[in-house]
Amino acid sequence: MLINQSKAGLFTVDERLEMLATVTAPYANVRVDAFQGLLVDFCRSSDINAIVKGVRVAGDFDYELQMAQMNYGLGGIETLFMPTNPKYSFVSSSLIKEVAKWGGDVSPHVPDLVANRLSERFASARK
Repeated sequence: MLINQSKAGLFTVDERLEMLATVTAPYANVRVDAFQGLLVDFCRSSDINAIVKGVRVAGDFDYELQMAQMNYGLGGIETLFMPTNPKYSFVSSSLIKEVAKWGGDVSPHVPDLVANRLSERFASARK
C-alpha cells in the first residue's frame, strides 16, 4: 500500500493495513505491506519481479501503461494488467466514500469489514 503524503486519507495507515490484512488473511500467498516512494524501489527491495494492476476503464489503462513502462525502464519490473469484472467497473474509492458518507449501502461493493468501518467512521463524523 502506497503511503501518499499528499492525500488526506479517511483512515490512518495502520487502520488501512489492518483492514487489508484481515480481508486478505484467507490467501496464504498475499502479503500486506506499506511503503513510501517509488513502487519499483519497493519491488526491488522486496524481491518482487512483477506488478499486477487492475484496470477498470480505458483511462486506467492509459495511465497504468505509462507507469508500467517507467517501472520497466527504472528497474526491469514487468507489469501484468487484469481487467475488472464489468459489474465493478464503476467502483472507485471516491465513489464508495461519497455513498458511505451519506449513509448509503456500499456492502455489495466492498468487504463487510470495510463497509462497517466506513459506516462507523461517517456516523461519528455526522454527530
